[in-house]
Amino acid sequence: MAKKASQSQRKIRGQAMSATKGKTGSKAWAGRFDSPTDARVEQFTESISFDRRLYRHDIAGSIAHATMLAEVGLMTKKEAAEIARTLRAIEEEITAGEFSFDISKEDIHLHIESELVARLGDVGRKLHTGRSRNDQVSLDLRLWTRDAIDQLDRGLIGLQKSFVSAAIKSGDLIIPAYTHLQRAQPVLAAHYLLAYVEKFARDRDRLRDARRRVNVLPLGAAALAGTSLPINRKRVAELLGFDSVAANSLDVSSDRDFVIESVFGVTLIAEHLSAWAEEWILWTTTEFDTIRLPDAFCTGSSIMPQKKNPDVLELIRGKTARVIGSLQTLLVLIKGLPLAYNRDLQEDKPPLFDAFETVAHSVELASAIVENMNWNRAAIESKLELGFLDATTLMEQLIHLGMPMRSAHEAVGKLVRTAIECNATLANLPVERFEELAPGHGREIRGRLGARQAVLAFQSEGSTAPKRVQEQLQHWKRELKIS
Repeated sequence: MAKKASQSQRKIRGQAMSATKGKTGSKAWAGRFDSPTDARVEQFTESISFDRRLYRHDIAGSIAHATMLAEVGLMTKKEAAEIARTLRAIEEEITAGEFSFDISKEDIHLHIESELVARLGDVGRKLHTGRSRNDQVSLDLRLWTRDAIDQLDRGLIGLQKSFVSAAIKSGDLIIPAYTHLQRAQPVLAAHYLLAYVEKFARDRDRLRDARRRVNVLPLGAAALAGTSLPINRKRVAELLGFDSVAANSLDVSSDRDFVIESVFGVTLIAEHLSAWAEEWILWTTTEFDTIRLPDAFCTGSSIMPQKKNPDVLELIRGKTARVIGSLQTLLVLIKGLPLAYNRDLQEDKPPLFDAFETVAHSVELASAIVENMNWNRAAIESKLELGFLDATTLMEQLIHLGMPMRSAHEAVGKLVRTAIECNATLANLPVERFEELAPGHGREIRGRLGARQAVLAFQSEGSTAPKRVQEQLQHWKRELKIS
């Protein structure tokens, strides 16, 4: 029986070699077709121009797959070792720029597989056992996205550290905070900077949550129905660090939720960066004159020698449009696609890659800008009492003394109007005006006016009160492991 089985195996191998003889570089699916692919179709359908960056992930997935195939008896351990060794050699060549790419081989998966077969023959042909390009593509994309999330998270940690460091350096500096771009209330500069630390903390949390749904193994779904071969999907998940195995083979072939969700998280990061950039672009103007940007992150004018333009900030703001466009592309891409895999999904990669890479670069530059910015303290101090930043605190003093909130609001509004007419601050008004509002407390109330006094008056958790800001600084130093 063993002898007959051996002869049968040799016959099958001979048929396979005959079928591919004289078709060097032929398609993986060429057996069904009588004529070669039109060159224009090859040009139109290729994805190697952008999916070649998946080569490390494709090879990692293939090595894990080969290891599993050997463990379940679908290839020998020696064959799996040969495949792994050869795949690593191919990886080194691609990394070194010594590997040749050809659009006739369509994508990175066929490039690597055809090179493996060219070097190992029938042993290489065994690698694709129990899998399809459909689940292989999904695997590579999940591995890439997982790495991209982890890398971006590290970048966001660095950005948070930059903001915390800037907050520490700002000391007791007070700046005006704005609503509707109108001066509203005074806050510690540190409080303002920590607001962005909170935003990026939410961004990181969103990415971590999305990563859970990325980290599900699709391999083993094959084309769409699974396989009749005795593969061990959980073993592959273990080898590749996946948390779980996709439960439905038909679903996993078409699922790109993980791509869209990840890019949505990236888009919100871009939005936060864009809003921050817009703010600092305004604050560098002569009209605001609040911050000074490092020269290394600005440019000049070809005709106006005095100019120092915040071009990097403007491009961070501008590139957000690209990221939003990537998200929209992905949302439209999957609209109306029937189960399971459709070639449309080839177009998921460029927007995914571009969104992550654009935001990663923006985060890196934002960190450097925040680390090297300086507050224009003299200009801030000279204008700090403009805009009646202490008006709300005055209102709350009256409330504390028993006046109803709406009555206090109206009374302070009238005082502000009087101060405007007199070209004065609230603290410069005669003490008699405050005595009229709170008999016996006029001098005390006026003594608590001014931006600095207003900041000291805050108490609530999460406020700009110096004690609360110090609590938050200590929290973030512990959270981000800042010594």
